[in-house]
Amino acid sequence: MSALIEGFKKEHSEIIATLNEVEELGILSEEGQAKLASAEESLLQHLWNEDERLYPVLRKEAKRNKKLKEILDVFANDAESIYGDMLDFFGKYSEGTKDSEFEGKFKHLFATLRTRIRNEEYFLYSEYEKLD
Repeated sequence: MSALIEGFKKEHSEIIATLNEVEELGILSEEGQAKLASAEESLLQHLWNEDERLYPVLRKEAKRNKKLKEILDVFANDAESIYGDMLDFFGKYSEGTKDSEFEGKFKHLFATLRTRIRNEEYFLYSEYEKLD
């Protein structure tokens, strides 16, 4: 496994572990809120790293690989929705706003991120590994 993919998988594990801690501590607790802020920072850094180091390589290869292009198209459409939800969530709740939807939106976001991470590791990372 390439060092890049190994690093991304490690980041995924750390993000999921942090979000699990948020859930265990309670999203409304002070400790849970601190962990949530940490998760936001880690997520944004991870997304930036993928955009800079993973996706350009895959997009270049997708110009000659129809299957990969189709996979990237699905992931791109999915990403717009997920990242929009994520930015909305953190934008609204990082300011301290806690409404009746807060816990439910966190659980939805967490489930969505877990699914996205699993799919990235299974589909995208394996495609990247084929290029190495």
